[in-house]
Amino acid sequence: MRMETNNQPYAIEIQGLTRRFGPTLALTNLSFAIPCGVIAGFVGPNGSGKTTTMRILATLLKQDSGRAMVLGYDTREASTVRDVRHAIGFMPDYFGLYTDMTAGEYLDFFGAAYRIPTDKRIGLVSDILALVNLTDKRDTLIAGLSRGMQQKLSLGRALIHSPQLLLLDEPASGLDPRARIELMELLRELKAMGKTIFISSHILSELHNLCDMVVIIEKGNLVFSGSLADASDGVMEGRRFIELTVSSDPDVAVEALKLLPGVKGIRRKERLLLIDHDQNLIAADIIEACVKQGIRLDEVKRGSANLEEVFMRMTGREE
Repeated sequence: MRMETNNQPYAIEIQGLTRRFGPTLALTNLSFAIPCGVIAGFVGPNGSGKTTTMRILATLLKQDSGRAMVLGYDTREASTVRDVRHAIGFMPDYFGLYTDMTAGEYLDFFGAAYRIPTDKRIGLVSDILALVNLTDKRDTLIAGLSRGMQQKLSLGRALIHSPQLLLLDEPASGLDPRARIELMELLRELKAMGKTIFISSHILSELHNLCDMVVIIEKGNLVFSGSLADASDGVMEGRRFIELTVSSDPDVAVEALKLLPGVKGIRRKERLLLIDHDQNLIAADIIEACVKQGIRLDEVKRGSANLEEVFMRMTGREE
């Protein structure tokens, strides 16, 4: 059964999702929607219900009540489970790899599981290995791959049947900084190819730079769903900030700028100054004042809350 989308296609639609594990309520009337073609971050503390939601979307777990739709297919209906599984690529937080296989054999095995013809699998495996930058590891045993390479191979396995939607549960967990950067670049490339990506992670700074929107949950309840700009505006509560990075003495800059009309307050973190101001003060005024006082600037930009700040404020973990 397909859900009407009012001419706006959604990759994921969740309505009133509830799930219990014995006496524990993991999800409580959870509702949100993810449009096609975006990268959406899924954020919440440990035990908030992220993995439970992912597993329901992947048809590996059934909800007690509510509806979960994937590309218009109901994940709970037996007649559409196969459609859902062919439409998604699921990468769980703990992935299983057959370490006595080579990287090429592993992808070929899953290609066969999706009934991709043998003559097509040869080129397909090569394409996937190239996409995840593992071409030179085709004949290497999985046991001999680094954790970062194994993560990329697991993502390649999720892509073998060309799914429209990727469900990635903590894909950057345990990776070193270089491997995480490479993974994030790969996800941007997949988005450019038309994939929708729903990704959970505790590395919020990377999600902030990667995602078009964010869904925040806590204790199985929805806290926020929408764009990062809307999330930031909600946290800023109408306040205006300008971020100033100075290369000269920041104490001198603070003393000079706090006397500028329109400045309400200044917070300093090393050479970064966060200037709270009213609507009459603009960045040009601050730059002009700095030039007159001989204050050297490295960067000036409009201040906004990052995803870490949004998360901490919206989940009540920071006053």
